[in-house]
Amino acid sequence: MKRSAGHTKSAKASVVPATASEPVRSQSAAPEILAPCGSLEAFFAAMESGADAVYAGLREFSARARAKNFTLGQMARMLAYAHQRGRKIYITLNTLVKQQELPQLVETLAELARLRVDGVIVQDMAVARLVRNHFPSIPLHASTQMTIHNLPGVKLLEEYGFERVVLARELQLADIASIASQTGAELEIFVHGALCFCVSGQCHFSSLLGGHSGNRGRCAQPCRRLYSHRGKEGYYFSPNDLSALELIPELAAAGVTSLKIEGRMKSADYVAKVVKAYRLMVDGDATARKETLKAAKELLKDSFGRTPTKGFLASSNPVDIANPWLRGGTGRFSGEVKQARQGQISFETRDGLQVGDRLRLQPKSDQAGQAWTLRELYVNRKKVHECKAGTLVEVACPFEARPGDALFKVGAADAFGMSDEAANRRLQAAGPDRVAVRLELACRQGDAGWSLEVAARIGAAAFSYVFPLGALEAARSSDMAGVLQARFSETGETPFRLESLQAPDFPALFIPPARLKEIRRELYQRLEQEGTAEERRRIAEAKAAALREIGSEAKGVPGRGQGEELILQVDSPSEVRWALSQGAQQVVVPLHRAAIHELPRYLGRLKGDAAQLVWQLPFMLFDQELPFIMEVLDALYQAGFRCFEITNPGQLKLLQRYAGLQLSSGYRLFTLNSQALTFWQEQGVQRATLYLEDDRENLADLLGLSQPLTVLVYSPVEVMATRVRIKEISSGAPLQSDRGEGYRIRGRDGFTHISATTPFSLLGRLAELRRMGCRSFMLDLSETPPERRGELLEAFRSDRVVQGATLFNYERGLT
Repeated sequence: MKRSAGHTKSAKASVVPATASEPVRSQSAAPEILAPCGSLEAFFAAMESGADAVYAGLREFSARARAKNFTLGQMARMLAYAHQRGRKIYITLNTLVKQQELPQLVETLAELARLRVDGVIVQDMAVARLVRNHFPSIPLHASTQMTIHNLPGVKLLEEYGFERVVLARELQLADIASIASQTGAELEIFVHGALCFCVSGQCHFSSLLGGHSGNRGRCAQPCRRLYSHRGKEGYYFSPNDLSALELIPELAAAGVTSLKIEGRMKSADYVAKVVKAYRLMVDGDATARKETLKAAKELLKDSFGRTPTKGFLASSNPVDIANPWLRGGTGRFSGEVKQARQGQISFETRDGLQVGDRLRLQPKSDQAGQAWTLRELYVNRKKVHECKAGTLVEVACPFEARPGDALFKVGAADAFGMSDEAANRRLQAAGPDRVAVRLELACRQGDAGWSLEVAARIGAAAFSYVFPLGALEAARSSDMAGVLQARFSETGETPFRLESLQAPDFPALFIPPARLKEIRRELYQRLEQEGTAEERRRIAEAKAAALREIGSEAKGVPGRGQGEELILQVDSPSEVRWALSQGAQQVVVPLHRAAIHELPRYLGRLKGDAAQLVWQLPFMLFDQELPFIMEVLDALYQAGFRCFEITNPGQLKLLQRYAGLQLSSGYRLFTLNSQALTFWQEQGVQRATLYLEDDRENLADLLGLSQPLTVLVYSPVEVMATRVRIKEISSGAPLQSDRGEGYRIRGRDGFTHISATTPFSLLGRLAELRRMGCRSFMLDLSETPPERRGELLEAFRSDRVVQGATLFNYERGLT
């Protein structure tokens, strides 16, 4: 190190090993407004409208694969632009990852570590494990796709190093407040935008219909389609839009860190209007709440969303989430086509219109609507610029229209707009991002006088320096942290920006300003020479280590020393003995309420079968239900039962109190790659069931590992599970789509389960699965009529194809 001018003693430097995870960030008084960012135009709309942060996806691993998304080069510039304004960007890596995609994932994580992103939002625990073990400088956020809905789930992720959890949309305000009071993790809540009818992360609807999985970012939105029930057509699965504008003070008081706005597929104008509305509510004076709310609602009128609902935030049983008689499209209903001829349509508008507005034509046939911009507007055959609601108007329409087709206003003439060229020019002008530095300062007295100790952190790399100060006098100001903050935030032409400075118990001493300036210059010079090089080296080594780990995992010997195993799932404890008599090595019984009520009758009889009986926990257990389920688990444990199947990450935390358990994971614990599998095993899972949506190629990759894996080879296909009340639907009659697909409706324990009438079956493909290395096969017979079970078991034994079943994604592939 170069000697400081006028000083003969050099500053000492050392590299401090990085910890496995960064400390949890403290919550601020006002919640963050988090905006969607699906395009550069939307990014600038969010920035200009007052968003504190945006969430955005890359071209890969994004849960909105159909959004424009961004290249790494664009993201670097966006981070620079945001950080210069004190804003943040969270990257969405919230999709499930196939085995062969792991190397690409590692490359992406290394680049994100280099870019110093403010966080990654993840669904697949493979991403979390790779970040924690190899790229710990990247803050982890749990996606709502993880279905985290109770305190045990939040605590499990918090202990693993997650800084933030996006809670499931099915929670009420009281549930959120209770969780917030018992965790140090930040909580993020969806407050506005489109709702999923299904519990997020549990939907297989789009995947079943065409292999386009919502859990892989490619949802085709079949819930927005028209369905028929008992001859009556309706949009039974199409929810209204969430709008929690009125609940912002209550959410802030509950301890919510971030208010999330949905809409990465929405327009920049939508982003601008909604962000401005929520900015008003967050910043508004509590004494003028009524006036502020009125102004915010006026802004939302022009965001052209669906009918608003507060969702589950305000009620455990909301009745306004879905209305089957409302079309599911966005926009304000503006009328129906009265006449259509030669490219012109006439209609009575229910909304004021002007040239430049955008309309969407929605055919009665339920085909996808198409939008266009109004270039001309006629009233009584006279060309006008604008007209009031209730006017009979005539406009040019570039699409084929028929009388009765609906028209929706989806954009205003004064909408926020920015061309791609203008957006790119503004982004380029931002320059490169500065490196965030966190400093902790202390002052020590020794034989040679006082010295300043500086601990600096860049990403996961940490450094320590000691600078001599000599003899010092007492300072007039006791605010030493403020003095030091002012000096060290002056980073000048260096590539750094001061993210935070801490000076706990710093003595009130007068340090000459010239010496502080000298130390500051010397510190940033050393960090530029050593810190950035050290960070590059660490990231390169981390990437190489992660790739080696993935490569070694793929070299297992499938099926070695493992006999073949048949697992049957039934619906009741009364069916366990029958299943065992059919040759099942294990029997899975779901712990739904009806089965629990049967336990006193059957528990004593089944003790001798405890080693073969697996109790499956419900995939959602809200905190208020936990005392009841814990009583059940206590009773089962005391009776000698040790085998349980978990269906949600929080259950791992729930079961930690019991010793000697044999844990298996259901397909709802997403396992599409070796890293996710290793995570579950590290949490105590001995046997994993592979994912229902998976395809032949990825199954072969996983079955080639030397791990105990189970493949589900026969099962009903639950396309959705929901807490939303489906109006005018009874459990008896199935629903039909306009393409002839049938769906059964079944209510259980506060949820409605929608399943395809066509079951999933890999029977007839068992020989192929055995060649891949599969030794454990599961048949879910819980919804199979007793008279058909014998036929299915015979088909299993003879590896015969079952007629009237679907291979799901096995052959066509999971995209």
